[in-house]
Amino acid sequence: MSDAATARHLLVVDDDDRIRNLLKQYLKREGYRVTGASDAASARRLMETLDFDLIIVDVMMPGEDGFSLTAWVRGRAESSRTPVLILTARGLPDDRIEGLSLGADDYLAKPFDPRELALRVEAILRRAGPRHTGPREVQLGEARFDLERLELSRNGQPVRLTEAEAQLLKTLALSAHAPVERLSLAPDTADSSGRAVDVQVTRLRRKIEADPKNPRYLQTVRGVGYMLAPD
Repeated sequence: MSDAATARHLLVVDDDDRIRNLLKQYLKREGYRVTGASDAASARRLMETLDFDLIIVDVMMPGEDGFSLTAWVRGRAESSRTPVLILTARGLPDDRIEGLSLGADDYLAKPFDPRELALRVEAILRRAGPRHTGPREVQLGEARFDLERLELSRNGQPVRLTEAEAQLLKTLALSAHAPVERLSLAPDTADSSGRAVDVQVTRLRRKIEADPKNPRYLQTVRGVGYMLAPD
């Protein structure tokens, strides 16, 4: 895992399911959190609720193309400084010029080696500078979670966490008060349905909530996933 990958959340926008899923799997192995969108409309909806550190967008998509989506990203206050990497199957000079003129940070012509994509992503994120990682600890009522030590305590007493629970809680804490997509929390190699995440959330609620059936801190965001709302 590169230093640039730590806690970085990428959005991959491509209408080709095979390519999108391959990119997601590869970038996850590189240490990134990755969310996918099959078209520009889906990408817009995700960006309304989630924050991304970089957007990888295919130019040739049905309906709204990648150029139009890039222009929308740049014209939106919340994402105007979010880096954009354009993928193009054509690789023509005019396409490169148009993409860069719209504010894209880089481009890559298909077909490409995934290793080159990873290097370009890392370079863009390094230029963007370090990400604010948030507080060292979060307070959850009577519970307190240390993001560096991955330790949970309640009323001053240690509470045992599995490695998966600790990593899940850290991921949610780094995006505190913002919804995190359920499937982006799922392990890379198992259970693409997200069921394992649901089980871990249930267990975490028993450890941090006064009333696990009516959670105050680890909330479900319908249609998206989960959100941690510390004090």
